[in-house]
Amino acid sequence: MSEAAQTDPLVLFMPSGKRGRFPVGTPILDAARKLGVYVESVCGGRATCGRCQIEVQEGSFAKHKIVSSLDHISPVGPKEKRYAEVRTIPEGRRLSCSAQILGDLVIDVPQDTVVNAQVIRKAATDRTFDRNPAIQLCYVEVDEPDMHKPLGDLDRLNAMLEKDWGFKNILVAQHLLPEVQKILRKGNWGVTAAIHRDIEGSRPNLIALWPGLHNEGYGIACDIGSTTIAMHLVSLLSGRVVASSGTSNPQIRFGEDLMSRVSYVMMNPDGREAMTKAVRQAINELTVKVCTEGGVDPNDILDAVFVANPIMHHLFLGIDPTELGQAPFALAVSGAVHTWSREIDLAINHGARVYLLPCIAGHVGADAAGATLAEGPHRQDKMMLLVDVGTNAEIVLGNRQRVVAASSPTGPAFEGAEISSGQRAAPGAIERVRIDPETLEPRFRVIGVDKWSDEDGFAEAAASVGVTGICGSAIIEVVAEMYLSGIISEDGVVDGAMAAKSPRIIQNGRTFSYLLHDGEPRITVTQNDIRAIQLAKAALYAGIKLLMEKQGIDHVDTICFAGAFGTFIDPKYAMVLGLIPDCDLSDVKAVGNAAGTGALMALLNRGHRREIEHLVSRIEKIETALEGNFQQLFVNAMAMPNKVDAFPNLSTVVTLPERKAPSDDGEGGGRRRRRSRE
Repeated sequence: MSEAAQTDPLVLFMPSGKRGRFPVGTPILDAARKLGVYVESVCGGRATCGRCQIEVQEGSFAKHKIVSSLDHISPVGPKEKRYAEVRTIPEGRRLSCSAQILGDLVIDVPQDTVVNAQVIRKAATDRTFDRNPAIQLCYVEVDEPDMHKPLGDLDRLNAMLEKDWGFKNILVAQHLLPEVQKILRKGNWGVTAAIHRDIEGSRPNLIALWPGLHNEGYGIACDIGSTTIAMHLVSLLSGRVVASSGTSNPQIRFGEDLMSRVSYVMMNPDGREAMTKAVRQAINELTVKVCTEGGVDPNDILDAVFVANPIMHHLFLGIDPTELGQAPFALAVSGAVHTWSREIDLAINHGARVYLLPCIAGHVGADAAGATLAEGPHRQDKMMLLVDVGTNAEIVLGNRQRVVAASSPTGPAFEGAEISSGQRAAPGAIERVRIDPETLEPRFRVIGVDKWSDEDGFAEAAASVGVTGICGSAIIEVVAEMYLSGIISEDGVVDGAMAAKSPRIIQNGRTFSYLLHDGEPRITVTQNDIRAIQLAKAALYAGIKLLMEKQGIDHVDTICFAGAFGTFIDPKYAMVLGLIPDCDLSDVKAVGNAAGTGALMALLNRGHRREIEHLVSRIEKIETALEGNFQQLFVNAMAMPNKVDAFPNLSTVVTLPERKAPSDDGEGGGRRRRRSRE
């Protein structure tokens, strides 16, 4: 990029994370298209369709070195004014076809305007669980008032709940007191009470009341991820999952990774409040979505269970996460949280109760606790490794004898950020890659198209979605395939000498890149991309290795990939890359949204709440930053698959290439045989 271009304004688009510099006066829609950011426009930039809406996020974004302001976008012009007169445009939004870049900007593309929105791939489990929910619906017929027995209506209701259902000493939610008499008379003295009792022996709570027989009671189990939010709507009476859905976490506009969001809170006085409001609003919108899908009245949702990483957990509860951004990474609350829906602005029944699973440590949250509950390493003899690969990887390793846990800051590279052609999982994103070791020609699949790129009809099938970038699962595969085909050395250096073998190897200054797709946009894998993946995978592997040392083991029996991203990782390529340690590939499995499954278990059976609370109290938390040998483990893990660790199981299914010794100029050089690993 020229020196002049380096002075141009820097524009970052969220949630895709794509960024670039553009001359002052460039329409935002043009900038988005040049970066491959999908912004819909039906009217061809005439400011008549209103589909190209965007929002400017104001504030200081330290990670990107951007100060974004409304002053950095052109004032509303005549086209936008005319559109606003004819139709409505939400406050704070602009039409990107008319708005021009005047300075550095962080632009949010609202998901409700996007057709090619991110694919939220978190599905409900097909497992079944014993039911013992904290909510019980109780129909009673209450004695009518009697002048000779001057007991209040509520008192007679409580007496019948004790007589018919055994509930004594009931606490009544305040919001019901003004409504009791009206409800009793409307039901002709027959009413249905919702009783909440989580812990055996605790006082029961009357949280909702309906006239007559009411046999609808639901709960939500929700996983608040840093990138996506997944929710299950469940019948508390049958245990059936009525509907499941997901959405992007709107907090991503404030920062791609967790530390960026903590930084935003530290640098913007209203940052915490803005992020809390954003995530609660997204959860309420998602609640409406699952209720609509399931034909359920949100007022019938009586219990809600949430899991989240510690920073999402704190922001959801309205807690400033600043302390989690610096040693000793102190949680405001680590134990299970019991609260009311009305206290955290949830648009469900006014008396609904809320339960958050306990956090394990400062960076190993309630989501890891939920995944641990779901997969149950503590319920088996085999040594299980449970990994949730996200912007902050959470690692749990153990069996019924001992369980240890740690987190590792992998960053957003695996989710497409920090990668030159990276993007989140959306239609048009490359998701699978194979490279011919002889010709170095690639073939790939994109989300939304069933055919591989070398099959007849691919171009026609892909015309509607395009080939727009590389998502996380493909990033792992393409780097592993580049290694297996000899394009990069064990140390991750692109071999410039391979340019003589294939025009796919192209020079970028002093380094080389691999051309994956020669189209519009042009998709390459650069040396910097490979370095970003190496840093991310080394952080994860070093964290795993540290826990293995703590357990005194040199191998694991089973590996479980948790999370939406883990579902789409090919275990073989993850092992080739050195993301995970050697293991029989048949014992490596994706367990989907295990955190959400754990939340579902805690929703349907309060016994699981006591189980995870007890387990978390005995899990040993390892802080990687305080371990003296973490750095050496990290350095070893930068190599592919690893500088020192053996991969005998992997070697039975994959022929690992000979080691390459890069030359001084970074172009790759001679070869020496890979040392045998006994």
